[in-house]
Amino acid sequence: MKKNDVINLKITSATAEGSGVGKTEEGMAVFVPLSAIGDELSVRVLKVKKTYAYGKIEKIIKPSESRIEPDCPVFQKCGGCVWRHISYESECSLKQKKVEDAVRRIGGVETDFKPIIACEKTDRYRNKAQLPVGKSAGGELLIGFFALHSHRIVDCRDCALQPAVFSEVIDVTRRFAEQTGVDIYDEQTGKGRLRHLYIRLGEITNELMVCYVVNGNGLKREDLLIKMLRERLPNLKTVVFNSNREKTNVILGSRNRVAFGNGYITDVLCGLKFRVSPFSFWQVNRAQAERLYTKAKEYAALSGDEVLLDLYCGTGTIGLTMADCCRELIGVEIIPDAVGDAMKNAAVNNISNARFICADAPEAARQLREEGVRPNVVILDPPRKGCGEELVKTVAGMAPDRVVYVSCDPATLARDLKYFAENGYVTREVTPCDMFPRTAHVETVALLSRQNTDDRSELARSK
Repeated sequence: MKKNDVINLKITSATAEGSGVGKTEEGMAVFVPLSAIGDELSVRVLKVKKTYAYGKIEKIIKPSESRIEPDCPVFQKCGGCVWRHISYESECSLKQKKVEDAVRRIGGVETDFKPIIACEKTDRYRNKAQLPVGKSAGGELLIGFFALHSHRIVDCRDCALQPAVFSEVIDVTRRFAEQTGVDIYDEQTGKGRLRHLYIRLGEITNELMVCYVVNGNGLKREDLLIKMLRERLPNLKTVVFNSNREKTNVILGSRNRVAFGNGYITDVLCGLKFRVSPFSFWQVNRAQAERLYTKAKEYAALSGDEVLLDLYCGTGTIGLTMADCCRELIGVEIIPDAVGDAMKNAAVNNISNARFICADAPEAARQLREEGVRPNVVILDPPRKGCGEELVKTVAGMAPDRVVYVSCDPATLARDLKYFAENGYVTREVTPCDMFPRTAHVETVALLSRQNTDDRSELARSK
């Protein structure tokens, strides 16, 4: 087999990133984007390696039963969705398998896998958008998304994952840019002014935030831009300009300037009100986050007398939703601004049994040891890189009865479950949760408990 050969191939599996996989008669794996398990295809070979190859669909000979017609004009171009060409049931099945395979293969863990928590709403669920702004080779204004594995902007007027009001913000921004000749940022030269359009929406409150990331302090004719936004968007709560003068891939700079409103919106999660600013961590799919947090709370199995430690607490969301069921909530976060937001969120919701420590996990553990405090339950919600061996040892050293681990990456979760097993903790149950339908991402919540101790969550579920 060589480049440009056309072969017949049946797709029998899929990668976590969304490519279908089939094997030739000789046993070589061929990765084919936009294919579905069960497809019988005519495939053109694009690249051949020693043990595998890449190809593209030339013709669908017999479509998979799970295949559906994509409903987005930029689906094959932008780097967001990977599963718009298969049914949602098939997507959930793939994500369930992704989690189970990782936990078994990487973690070496056999446990009780629960069915994935599917999302009731597969479109228009995102409450946040970060849209790069640029120009085409011909000088046309582009506002959209980066193509997969590139910084080439794919223009998008309306993303099916985002609320319709975001398209109105994009349209107003386009009209303002065309009317005033806004200087658009160029990544290659580092020159130009407008870099990103950043939008957030309170799903329950319907409050809208529009943030412009600029290579400087602001834009010319800001008064006109705000006037145009207010005329079109009656739910506009605030407009913020974020200054990012660095030649970097990081979207937000370190400084915000409020041009209209008070610089934040509010939203509601699990019955609690939270303040959301441009820097705040806030779940992109609020409704599904409630289902995820409900499962985490079930696993925590709090009776009201426990000390609950929320590591990686961010602005306090997950811990504060459990504060009514424990004696004391202790949140740990290394980012000072996030700790400040967590304190404000506790105060806004009249939660008096919560305190927050600005430190990394080892330092917080040392501080708690000096105070004579031992957490009964630890909540972990780390970034994609996971906890790592040293942090797992730190957590195990606190000897909590239970650990509830919320993960956005099955591979790093599986690795950390293995570390926990080496430090005396058993993985009792794992539940995948689809927070981001039509994308390759899947969240997972896992329950662990110390060996040779009663697992109260199991007792609670047996009642």
